[in-house]
Amino acid sequence: MVTVIDTRSRPRHPEKAHRPDQPMPRKPDWIRVRAPGSEGFLATRTILRARGLSTVCEEASCPNIGECWQKRHATMMIMGDICTRACAFCNVATGRPRPLDADEPRRVADAVGALGLEHVVITSVDRDDLEDGGAAHFAAVIGAVRGAAPETSIEVLIPDFLRKDGSLARVVAARPDVLNHNLETVPGLYVRIRPGARYFHSLRLLQQAKELDASLFTKSGLMVGLGETRDEVLQVMDDLRSADVDFLTIGQYLAPSRKHAEVKRYVPPEEFEDLARVAVSKGFLVVAASPMTRSSYHAGDDFRRLRAARDAALSAQS
Repeated sequence: MVTVIDTRSRPRHPEKAHRPDQPMPRKPDWIRVRAPGSEGFLATRTILRARGLSTVCEEASCPNIGECWQKRHATMMIMGDICTRACAFCNVATGRPRPLDADEPRRVADAVGALGLEHVVITSVDRDDLEDGGAAHFAAVIGAVRGAAPETSIEVLIPDFLRKDGSLARVVAARPDVLNHNLETVPGLYVRIRPGARYFHSLRLLQQAKELDASLFTKSGLMVGLGETRDEVLQVMDDLRSADVDFLTIGQYLAPSRKHAEVKRYVPPEEFEDLARVAVSKGFLVVAASPMTRSSYHAGDDFRRLRAARDAALSAQS
């Protein structure tokens, strides 16, 4: 059974206090994680704390934090730990963010070197308060990591940049290796689960990324267990392939608290295996689907699979 252990003092969520408590069904035996506390975990935490960095591993209460940090794999969360959105599934605090920290790109790059990362995932809170949604800051972080660790591959998990014209182009121009933007759920659940976002805007964002740079790997992710149907999930797969997305992740939604969206169903492992088979048949180069899959879980290994799959596809065409 999952036990999520907070690793830092977390802000409260007054914006969610008005929500009624939701049922929290007992977790099945197939959802198990390693509790944090290993030597590697503590070393990772020390490196991040010393540089004053936030991670989505902590802020979103990721159940895989013990395993990933033991390997010194951490997903950097830039632009602060306060989001301007209040998605019903997310444990990141909502409120008025602090000003951007101009030294953060340097500190992220320094942490990448100290952790010895071959592949780094960089994400952020939504910053609707910024004119460009934080695109220039993403570009600065990518540039700093490139300068300090040129052999490290870079994956960015970006917000939707809703009504922020030109922001996606600025991030793509910084040349990350992978651009990820999660659709999160099926379109029929957006009003309840992701009310500040727009499904077809997010889909178009992924399509535009490939139009801007055809060599860029694109990636997106879904949570299941929120009340979606199988046919709805298959339609999202088709939508993503129409947008030329290379890599799909599918994982089980786990409610951070009773104030978050209810888990409607725990999807058994064999259904994830079936969804993975279908997704591969639809043309995704790489698919990661399991109860514990998250966007950045095993991201480095998956990136190597992604490159190998593209190389194989190009070889078959020649």
